[in-house]
Amino acid sequence: MDLTLSPEAEAFRAEVRAFLADALPSELADRVRRHQSLGKADHEFWHAKLNERGWLAPNWPKAFGGAEMSAIERHIFDEECALAHAPRVVPFGLSMLGPVLQKFGSKAQQDYWLPRILSGADWWCQGYSEPGAGSDLAALKTRAVRDGDHYIVNGQKTWTTLGQHANMIFCLVRTDPDAKKQEGISFLLIDMSTPGVEVRPIKLIDGGAEVNEVWFTDVRVPVENLVGEENKGWTYAKYLLTHERTNISGVGFSRAGLAAVKRIAANVRQRGEALIENPHFAARVAQVEIDLRAMAVTNLRIVSKAAAGQAPGIESSLLKIKGTQIRQEITDLARRAVGPMAMPFESEAVESNTPLPDPFDAGAVAGSFFNNRKLSIFGGSNEIQREIYSKSILRG
Repeated sequence: MDLTLSPEAEAFRAEVRAFLADALPSELADRVRRHQSLGKADHEFWHAKLNERGWLAPNWPKAFGGAEMSAIERHIFDEECALAHAPRVVPFGLSMLGPVLQKFGSKAQQDYWLPRILSGADWWCQGYSEPGAGSDLAALKTRAVRDGDHYIVNGQKTWTTLGQHANMIFCLVRTDPDAKKQEGISFLLIDMSTPGVEVRPIKLIDGGAEVNEVWFTDVRVPVENLVGEENKGWTYAKYLLTHERTNISGVGFSRAGLAAVKRIAANVRQRGEALIENPHFAARVAQVEIDLRAMAVTNLRIVSKAAAGQAPGIESSLLKIKGTQIRQEITDLARRAVGPMAMPFESEAVESNTPLPDPFDAGAVAGSFFNNRKLSIFGGSNEIQREIYSKSILRG
């Protein structure tokens, strides 16, 4: 499913491969390949390596310290990183907040926060979802009341990914409780060391706690940490979400996962023949390949818009839907390929070293399958994304 590329593009691919071979430790790549958990230090290490090379922010304009890659270059870069089993870059500062600040932030905010995102001085997390305000995000209730040069914030955020590592959180807060749901919302940057901020871990089915609740009790936030205008945060939130949904699709990661499924299926034998020769299993693999090729083309179109300075359009909803479906199907194929070895799922098995034909152990396959159930929910559930797209078509 490789695209026919120009000699210049292929030269760039060779450059990326050479960088990955030199900069990515085999031990770290092996843990990524085995779907084993990574610590904060692992993410910080890879963040620093990419920043040193100038490739940490592929979509950012050079004026802000980014690589300003073309759509083809970004496609190649993402694909090669995934195939090399490089850690996925934590997206909250780079892929979500960064574009918002570049579009809507003040000059002072851009000058201060953007270099800190690149240097790794700040680890950001996302304060969007709340109990009762997930897919219906506009129903959020976290309040921010102006008090002189500060806002006083009270409320709760949930499903805050990697919030236990973060020192900063960008939040949607309600600053006008009398306005309509989508109005009266503002976008605040909050230091998590401020008195009144509490992080509580949420234990997941795989035994880990990558998501958290974040509570705010009379948290004082300087007014200069308001992005854009007060009560206009919904506009900024929608802009951010289009970038998030494009990022969730994970074309490169799906290609790497599909390649792994094929390796497993080629080594697992049923009734004397390789599983990959089973007509039913092979048909499912072929369908994923077809869907992934179509999604890769759509992803290129959307990345091209971003490279031209445009926000991803309504197609980002389609990309999010299909991308998450493909990734879930791939993890299901991997689970089925290893057969009974994936059945006894225990949190202790996630880090096991049970040998299998491919560097997926039984615990890793099961853990990946269960963890990826969330993909069709976060970033706006797939049902809501279908509704958004349908309304845009009907309005014509």
